[in-house]
Amino acid sequence: MVKISRISMISRRMANLKERVKIDTQRLREDALNGLEELFKIARKMAQSKKMEIVQRQMWARVAAYIAQVINSVASSFDERQIDKDLDELERLIDEAKAKAKAGRTEKRDASARKGNPS
Repeated sequence: MVKISRISMISRRMANLKERVKIDTQRLREDALNGLEELFKIARKMAQSKKMEIVQRQMWARVAAYIAQVINSVASSFDERQIDKDLDELERLIDEAKAKAKAGRTEKRDASARKGNPS
C-alpha cells in the first residue's frame, strides 16, 4: 500500500481544481462571446434599417459599437465582475434605444393624427 502525503494530495487536488476552473472559464467565455455576437448582428441590422428614423438608427449603432467593445473585452480577458458591469451597461443602452424607438413611433402617430391621416 502506497502512502500518499496530505501535501501531495492537496497539491494534486489544487492542480485539478485550477484545470477545471480554466476549462469552465473558457466555456463561459465562449458562451458569452456567442451570445454577444448574436446581439451585435441584431443591433447592426437595426442600425442599418431604412425603416427607422436616423436618431433611432444612430442609437442602435451606438449599441452595436458598445457590444463590439464588450466582445473585445471578453475575448482579451476574463473578469466576471467587469463582464457583469459591461452587460449591465449594454442592457441600459438597449433599454434606452427601445424607449427612443417607442417615443419615435408615438411622435409619428401623433403627427399623422394631427394631419388627419390615421396610421
